[in-house]
Amino acid sequence: MNTRMRRVAFAVAAGAMAVSLAACGSAAESGDKKDSGESAAAKGDDIKVGLLLPENQTARYEKFDKPLIEKKVKELTSNKGEVVYANAKQDASLQNQQVDTMITNKVDVLILGAVDAKAIAGSVKKAKDAGIPVVAFDRLAEGPIDAYTSFDNVTVGKTQGEALLEKLGDKAKDGQIVMMNGSSTDPNAALFKQGAHSVLDGKVKIGREYDTKEWKPENANANMEGAISALGKDKIVGVYSANDGMAGGIITALKAAGISVPVTGQDAELAGVQRIVTGEQFMSVYKPFPQEANVAAELAVLLAQGKSLDSVAKDKVDSPTTKAVPSVLVPVISLTQENINDTLIKDGIYTVQEICTDKYKAACDKIGLK
Repeated sequence: MNTRMRRVAFAVAAGAMAVSLAACGSAAESGDKKDSGESAAAKGDDIKVGLLLPENQTARYEKFDKPLIEKKVKELTSNKGEVVYANAKQDASLQNQQVDTMITNKVDVLILGAVDAKAIAGSVKKAKDAGIPVVAFDRLAEGPIDAYTSFDNVTVGKTQGEALLEKLGDKAKDGQIVMMNGSSTDPNAALFKQGAHSVLDGKVKIGREYDTKEWKPENANANMEGAISALGKDKIVGVYSANDGMAGGIITALKAAGISVPVTGQDAELAGVQRIVTGEQFMSVYKPFPQEANVAAELAVLLAQGKSLDSVAKDKVDSPTTKAVPSVLVPVISLTQENINDTLIKDGIYTVQEICTDKYKAACDKIGLK
């Protein structure tokens, strides 16, 4: 583990102790907290956390992040903290309205997974002006955010690219790959792309590359069909897919054309894991959602209570609008058939029974997943 990852791992572990530390400064010291003038530091455990997640196409937000954050907020506030939730369903305008509603409802802090990092900046400033601190969650929102937690997204792309090159071996010289990046409105997508290019460029020819609108599997499917038509099915040796949802659409197009090549992914969605079990998808990136969700809750509770983030946020990240944002970046893991047991099963993300339904039982038995 490199120095940066050790620092991050320590930050995650240290987060559990954060709420017991004395406050070193109030997040509300620069302005009034609410119309009543009540300070954040006076809130104690009786806090209201606004949780705004970006979409429900990707299974992780509803299945993992929402319940994990709710559970951690309750744990950190002796069951007194409340989480008010809304999902923007990939609609940036709706998310701006949801921020307005949270301000009207006088939440004490916002955890924000931005649909569009740039478009949300004005709403972040509105929250800040209302004395409501904002934790950017998973995506680095623009505007005066107070804290940020995500995974090391450049490393995610590097992990995907390295896994694809290793799988291709000598075939990397024989053909072309297709790159299916995420949405251009998601700053994470640019970081995944940056990381992937840093290891793929010069090692394999990129025949076609796409930024996939709204991360939608159907858009990835259409892009893949276009790539197959343009390049020819015998010329494609692999596909870089930035996440599992798109990988599903890509694999549908590949199968229809009679093509079987390695396809990457990300998020360890159940359908993606099942495709890895059968060999239809080569790998995914497992991002330990419990760690990220727990850190988001810890940062939010500390901010709502007017306490220092120093014990939790050991990193600093610059956004296009805000410098040196206190941050926690959580490490990621390359997921293949070989380590499903040691990651997803061990961490309680899925049970063997959830993965190995009747349709996948034979494939599970073949790789020793029982």
